[in-house]
Amino acid sequence: MLRFLFRTTLLPLLIVPLSQLVSAAPNIVFILADDMGYADIGCYGAPDAKTPHIDGLAAQGVSFSNIYAMGPECTPSRTAFLTGRYPQRAGGLECAIGTGNVGRYDEAIKLAETKDLGLPKKLAVLAPALKTAGYRNAVFGKWHLGYEDKFSPLEQGFDEFTGFLGGNVDYFHHVELSDLEVYLKGRKPIDREGYTTDLITKDAVDFLKRQQTERSAQPFFLYLPHAAPHFPFQAPNADPALPTTEEWTKGTRVNYVAMLGSLDDSVGAVLKALEDNGQADNTVVVFASDHGAMAPGLNTPWRDFKGTLFDGGIRVPLIVRWPGTIKPGQKSAQVGTLMDLTASFIRIAGATVADGQPLDGMDLVDHVERGAADKPRTLYWRSRRGDKTWWAIRDGDMKYVRKQVGEDVEQWLFDLKADPGEATDLFEKDKKAARPLRRKLRRWEKGLTVMR
Repeated sequence: MLRFLFRTTLLPLLIVPLSQLVSAAPNIVFILADDMGYADIGCYGAPDAKTPHIDGLAAQGVSFSNIYAMGPECTPSRTAFLTGRYPQRAGGLECAIGTGNVGRYDEAIKLAETKDLGLPKKLAVLAPALKTAGYRNAVFGKWHLGYEDKFSPLEQGFDEFTGFLGGNVDYFHHVELSDLEVYLKGRKPIDREGYTTDLITKDAVDFLKRQQTERSAQPFFLYLPHAAPHFPFQAPNADPALPTTEEWTKGTRVNYVAMLGSLDDSVGAVLKALEDNGQADNTVVVFASDHGAMAPGLNTPWRDFKGTLFDGGIRVPLIVRWPGTIKPGQKSAQVGTLMDLTASFIRIAGATVADGQPLDGMDLVDHVERGAADKPRTLYWRSRRGDKTWWAIRDGDMKYVRKQVGEDVEQWLFDLKADPGEATDLFEKDKKAARPLRRKLRRWEKGLTVMR
């Protein structure tokens, strides 16, 4: 009788939860805008862009106001997110990889010469950790972490990839600088018709449908690194004639806003697909930009633009929606970084870091879940291009910035609590206050370990 009860009553209880455990693991969708300014969406103060879907996402979750990219350009920011560590640890990736796999400072140039410029497989952390935890990983859109096949997303824990390897791909012809074919499905170049933002959206929606029908019990990580609104500044209704080189980098605000509208429509389509497929309640959706904008983007109220280590170059919007876990309509002033998401995603997935080494970020989502009080952070930056190097440190509310071009050096000191827009430089007036920040910055730089 006891054996009968075990077989008919207890045994099913032991078996069923195993499948439920897999399907209950939260899905993760990370939508990353490219070169989008802090004030380029409605809920962050855009005066002209209409972004109802992104605004709705913020209303349903938490929006952060003190989040930083770990580089003022695409490649270092993406490196930090996918590794959970400062991009300097990867070597050669402190500025955007140039079109056609060009290194832009001494270390990167040497790596490019030996075809080693990119994110090495052994340094990839996020996607491999999620894959080991049972996730199906897909990336559709911009990679920008190496042109060589050994740097493919398929080598770094992603099961699917359709997108482009470079950083400034024509939205209609899908080539870089007129003739460089970089749009791939898997490892092979493909010909596609359509506007890039629409194509990325289609790939994402198709992926979500397939997960619902083919792998409903398997959680997924969907990474959508968009091109928009990075140059070329081609609005979706623009003349698809190939632009001149000058038109690639100089755009009007009208065209830029149209690109933002297209990006918002894409976010809406992904959110609708999640709802239609019954996936929304068990999916963490995150939206951010990879760094600050160049003109005609808006980084208001922060100082300056992409390429600098003033806050306009590195302060970014970040929105997280997690139904049933994060209360809707929250706003957080916790200082954080995009590489904090690495720790958050790994914890959410119940995964571990394979190499056993500590991550450089904190679990930002857990901080919000617990309703913890905001705490000060110390963050570091170094950015290199040619003979120009930027350094910065934010320590609590104080920030020190240094720029060196050849032998010429400029230094700034800001109190971000009193002067969040970095309008008043305190360095010449109070060099003594800058000393502890400079010492910390030197110790950080000296202690960096390149893991390549």
